[in-house]
Amino acid sequence: MKKFNYDVTVIGGGVTGSSIARGLSKYDLNVCLIEKEEDVCSGTSKANSAIVHAGYDAEYGSMKARFNVEGNRMMEQLSKDLDFEFKRNGSLVLCFAEEDMDNLNNLYQKGADNGVEGLSIISGEEARKMEPNLSDEVVAALYAPTGGIVCPFGLTIALAENAFENGVEFRLNTYVEKIEKMEEGYCLETSEGTITTRFVVNAAGVYADVFHNMVSDNKIHITARRGDYCLLDKEAGNHVSKTIFQLPGKYGKGILVAPTVHGNLLIGPTAIDIEDKEATETTAEGIGEAIAKSAVSVKNIPLRQTITSFAGLRAHEDSDDFIIGEPEDAKGFFDAAGIESPGLSAAPAIGEYFGKLIGEKAGAPLKENFKATRKGIVRLNQLSFEERAKLIKERPDYGVIICAVKRSVKEKS
Repeated sequence: MKKFNYDVTVIGGGVTGSSIARGLSKYDLNVCLIEKEEDVCSGTSKANSAIVHAGYDAEYGSMKARFNVEGNRMMEQLSKDLDFEFKRNGSLVLCFAEEDMDNLNNLYQKGADNGVEGLSIISGEEARKMEPNLSDEVVAALYAPTGGIVCPFGLTIALAENAFENGVEFRLNTYVEKIEKMEEGYCLETSEGTITTRFVVNAAGVYADVFHNMVSDNKIHITARRGDYCLLDKEAGNHVSKTIFQLPGKYGKGILVAPTVHGNLLIGPTAIDIEDKEATETTAEGIGEAIAKSAVSVKNIPLRQTITSFAGLRAHEDSDDFIIGEPEDAKGFFDAAGIESPGLSAAPAIGEYFGKLIGEKAGAPLKENFKATRKGIVRLNQLSFEERAKLIKERPDYGVIICAVKRSVKEKS
């Protein structure tokens, strides 16, 4: 059998690629992850809504529906195992007119068919009891208690660190320039040299179509869909407690208003299709649209508390679904392409799926020494006085950090 540099090479260090790397690290495989940026979570994953969707929006039977619901169910335990911030805060989808009630009911039924638990349709009055700052125009809402919020950085870094601890090699600042099929496996020409690999997993975000089309005649096409956001200070973080959506339209779930796990308030995103896969600049028009449409859902958003704006790109494939699996004419090449919303929610399930699929194809046994848990960085702001004192006694260097944090907060106030 041909000797390869790696059994599996994952292209892309976003949340999907990092989750796949972790899934593969459970098996006795030599795995590499290639990322063109200087660190993981530097593309789509770093600039999104940070929402763990319940799973009612995707079409029944679609890849989006399957992996969204599975990923949502996995997220809470995963957050405990890998020590990242996650909160199941619930979500509301707002209906503003009686004539749109059929659409709301259809969304409820779609969610029920997809296996989303606990869904209910509530009146506008009931919704405002949950969220006093909702618009007076809301006539009804779909309530999904399984919806959640997460830190995309925390999730992605946790997955990557755990994969690394379990033996995955990370090649950062490395561009894949060309992929060629060999008699066995694939040859990847990169900015840092040539590697050979038995299997490839394509988790390259907005560039996934480029790599897929290098090896398959069954072409796919991904459009970069830009979304503008505004992030508000923690003083605005309690303006809503749940994630507030509007009834979905052609370009997705509309403008949302949501708390973050760090206590801020987030509004956005817009949905603008662009040609440039690197164009993440915000625009005055985009920010203006996010602000105007968020006000339709929620009253009196304290926009003067805005601390930054940013834009991210979603990888929208023409089929409007995730592309998961092997092309017929490129065996051993696996796509995780078109991973737009609800990709963050689906990532844990996609990682498990590819780990099992490729592990079994490779005939690789599960590792007996797989480390399933990971401890993150200490969150000083969440420690009690007693816990801080104990930490300083054990680690005197933390006393300097705590004093610096206190001084920064005092200067700000």
